Amino acid sequence: MINKEKITRNWLRRYTGTEPDDFGDWILLTNFQNYVEKFTEKFGIPIKGSGGAMTSATNADGLSIINYGMGSANAATIMDLLSGIHPKGVLFLGKCGGLKQSTELGHFILPIAAIRGEGTSDDYFPKEVPAMPSFKLHKYVSQLLVEHDLDYRTGVIYTTNRRVWEHDEDFKTYLKKVRAIGIDMETATVFITGFANGIDRGALLLVSDTPMTPEGVKTEESDKEVTQKYVDLHIEMGIEAMTRIGEEGETIKHFTY
Repeated sequence: MINKEKITRNWLRRYTGTEPDDFGDWILLTNFQNYVEKFTEKFGIPIKGSGGAMTSATNADGLSIINYGMGSANAATIMDLLSGIHPKGVLFLGKCGGLKQSTELGHFILPIAAIRGEGTSDDYFPKEVPAMPSFKLHKYVSQLLVEHDLDYRTGVIYTTNRRVWEHDEDFKTYLKKVRAIGIDMETATVFITGFANGIDRGALLLVSDTPMTPEGVKTEESDKEVTQKYVDLHIEMGIEAMTRIGEEGETIKHFTY
């Protein structure tokens, strides 16, 4: 077990409850179990890995979904493990806090980059390396949102390991200085670890709270409201984007180093 591919394939099965060869070429990542449940209900398929570290499912069209848990360490782990099966593309369906007045609950954000404030990505590349998505994957998702007449925002996401910061005025001042449009805990990690592992990656984020104001901080009640109003659409856009990009044979990689 000193070969990376042997390790990752063995651990991918152990973490997700799915055999490596049973995953599809296209992967949806999430950190919410209800996303996996809605996916399996839509396609009438079982959830694998229940009771373990991560859950997963794959439909007949070769689209898989994985709930990797929460936080940048878990995001890095699943991207490392996916390197053992060489997926054609990975799209992260996550939630984020909107940091600007132009970002309201239910808005979609298609990040053009992410600030590496979480620390985990430092184990992969120096700080000078930007965390960015694969352009053609985001271009495809953007076109899909436009086709559905859905408004969305672009901008830079600030990714942090810090979960409880809404009370910290100094940190809020810092967030204003860096001009980020949203904040989350995984996007930069997914982008950097995807780059490190040669995996084409993107993120379609749903604004679930507006934490720069006291009334905008996420609560149990407000999270339920966001879930009821917007999560189904979020999942549908992810499914349609990754299904169509596979069916239409879009080539994501458009240059080589």
